[in-house]
Amino acid sequence: MIRKKSSFLTFIFSLMPGAGEMYMGFMKRGLSLMAAFFFFIFIGAWLTMGLLLLPLPLIWFYSFFDTHNLRSTPDEEFYALEDDYILFPDINKDHVRMLQSKYRNVFAIILIVIGFSILWNNIYKVFNDYLPNIIDNILYDIGYYFPQLLIGSAIILFGFYLIRGKKKELDAAEQNIFLEDKGGSQ
Repeated sequence: MIRKKSSFLTFIFSLMPGAGEMYMGFMKRGLSLMAAFFFFIFIGAWLTMGLLLLPLPLIWFYSFFDTHNLRSTPDEEFYALEDDYILFPDINKDHVRMLQSKYRNVFAIILIVIGFSILWNNIYKVFNDYLPNIIDNILYDIGYYFPQLLIGSAIILFGFYLIRGKKKELDAAEQNIFLEDKGGSQ
């Protein structure tokens, strides 16, 4: 049940993104914020890309002020609020199934890359003491930079995909205008 809680404990829990919302009973909202916060930490640390940590202050401040705004909401409005996920608030099960079937291969590739990276690093740790120094350095570099290279390549390919999709849209719009002009001039 969603209900107002202690001001002091609300403040304490608001220091962790999502925990303040969860403390007040908004589990979905809190879970969304907490998952986003720790997702960016995980991806940034795994890929050793500090740039991916830039959204963390935004998520933290949003969560902090959202918690305190919820706490200061008048009672009638507070009890009328519904708990929902922040990123996809009104997503239904059919839409989720459609997304799962459409992007199943993308999720599979991501899981394979993560699994391969974990496996590679652990196998490397077992054998690195027995390898000559140059081979050890080469294998370390492959294991260290492989995820970054793969993610970077995927981002570039996704950019080309978006450009190609926009070009197809523009070409189709141009074709429609040409057909309308040709049909209207006859």
